[in-house]
Amino acid sequence: MRPHHRNSLDRVDGHQHTDAMIQRALQVLWPAFLMAAVLEMMTFAVVDPGDLHWFGGPSIDWPRQAVYTITFFIFWAAVSAAAAVSLWLARTAGDVNRDAF
Repeated sequence: MRPHHRNSLDRVDGHQHTDAMIQRALQVLWPAFLMAAVLEMMTFAVVDPGDLHWFGGPSIDWPRQAVYTITFFIFWAAVSAAAAVSLWLARTAGDVNRDAF
């Protein structure tokens, strides 16, 4: 049995698929990044990080910068997940049949 040799068309198709995946990732991550920043500004305009407590228990003794950073990444992950699901649900029948998801 001969080993499969890739031709130039295989590389082009793979490259185009990679470019499409990068484009989809950026369509999700960039707007999510911007919205996470807006959410963080809105949240910490009314919430003081020094007043946060663990579910009614002891206060969170983290530096303000750590609270801001962790909160930003939580917001970014949540908005990214919502945007990714929306993009996934918006696929057409042709996209579903063509993709190897």
